[in-house]
Amino acid sequence: MSRKKPYQHKKKGGQPFVQLHLWFIQSEAWRSLTPTARALYVELKARYNGGNNGNVRLSHREAAEALNLHRNTVGGYFTELHEKGFIDMMEGPHLGPSGVGQTAKWLLTEYPGADMKPARKTFMKAGQTQKPRTKSVQARHKKQDGSEAIPTRKAGAVTNSVTPKAENPPAPRTENRTIIHLATGRGN
Repeated sequence: MSRKKPYQHKKKGGQPFVQLHLWFIQSEAWRSLTPTARALYVELKARYNGGNNGNVRLSHREAAEALNLHRNTVGGYFTELHEKGFIDMMEGPHLGPSGVGQTAKWLLTEYPGADMKPARKTFMKAGQTQKPRTKSVQARHKKQDGSEAIPTRKAGAVTNSVTPKAENPPAPRTENRTIIHLATGRGN
């Protein structure tokens, strides 16, 4: 009769976890996501078990509860993940044969699909065509020499051009008025 080796009887299954690779979180597309969209992706990935890609189910209502959001606002984050190439909808939400609603089926493009085709990783290509999220800022302050910085727009870019201050400003406009002194009752 053989005895069990000491390291065999203490092994138990570990807890499930979500793994985010370093190359994944350092990609341009991941860095361009909003924090809530990143949290939604982690929720989707937590439902992926290694063999159900293309059949990952997460409804808007379940996602809203998991992320502590209203169910009407979570749809924009699904759209953001889809537009940036992280997920694809394999089957939309619909009523099942018994009239009970069925949630959408999602595919994580980071992994191969159920048909064993290679991973699409469309988010790696999407970063090349995305516009930067930065906004152009207009000048707020006057220059030190008294000239003002006025933003001008050329071919989609904002540049500041300097307009010199006028040497002889126009004289203030005066109107001919007759002033009557109350004490004397006489005009000018």
